[in-house]
Amino acid sequence: MLTDSRSFLSYTRHEYFRRILCNLIGEWVENGEYPGDMEFLGCVVRDICYNNAVEYFGIDL
Repeated sequence: MLTDSRSFLSYTRHEYFRRILCNLIGEWVENGEYPGDMEFLGCVVRDICYNNAVEYFGIDL
């Protein structure tokens, strides 16, 4: 398959992952299992969803 349709369909999968991740972290914060610092939580989510992959694959941005 050489079209961009795979990329289009994978968007939904990545969006679900981010929503599930944020929901899980939100539950941890509500239960007092994780700090409620929004700046720190934003960094955690960005690292998991984006920065770790950039670093792992050595992408120079």
